[in-house]
Amino acid sequence: MEYTNQVKNMCKVTCGAHHGCAPIPEEGKWVYSKEIKDISGFTHGIGWCAPQQGACKLSLNIKDGIIQEALIETIGCSGMTHSAAMAGEALVGRTVLEAVNTDLVCDAINTAMRELFLQICYGRSQSAFSEGGLAIGAGLEDLGKGLRSQVGTIYSTLDKGPRYLELTEGYIEKIALDANNEIIGYQYLSMGKFMEFVKSGMNAEEALVKARGQYGRFAEAAKVIDPRKE
Repeated sequence: MEYTNQVKNMCKVTCGAHHGCAPIPEEGKWVYSKEIKDISGFTHGIGWCAPQQGACKLSLNIKDGIIQEALIETIGCSGMTHSAAMAGEALVGRTVLEAVNTDLVCDAINTAMRELFLQICYGRSQSAFSEGGLAIGAGLEDLGKGLRSQVGTIYSTLDKGPRYLELTEGYIEKIALDANNEIIGYQYLSMGKFMEFVKSGMNAEEALVKARGQYGRFAEAAKVIDPRKE
């Protein structure tokens, strides 16, 4: 290691105020995190691309510094989905330091990884106070039944008002309006359930009926519209 002459000529002064790092909460215990292997936890983060036309929600389950589980959810441009597929292979098995320096192809996924790195290194994780952390597979539980992302897609104009297209329950087929043309409910199709029924051998028409549901005061509607046509 090379020193300048100015530093070489300085007298030695003891660094007496150094007390080490502060502990952070990790999986039900306090940890003095000094190396990458000291990092554990389950955490989420959101990232966005430079033109801000898409976003990524990234969930990681980290044990002893190694990413054991990754859930990558993207919305935006079509290329993001293919980048997510690549990230699913590139992230697991890497340390959090490797992952934050890995090209995950999509800016939104890269940014999400950066945000997760900051959170996990500061002890801000979902499993900070869960003894032993969360089991591998916890990421799938975030998706719920049918293993589909929680997506809300709403389109609205000043002249014609809002159109619900997709909500947590599923694909919106019909919107219920009252006498004032205000939304009071909707009919939806749970795509996850529909696909499960079809894969089990059920007739598609029967599966459509069985996978449908209603929310709100749909039965009291004065008028029902198709949000994609009317």
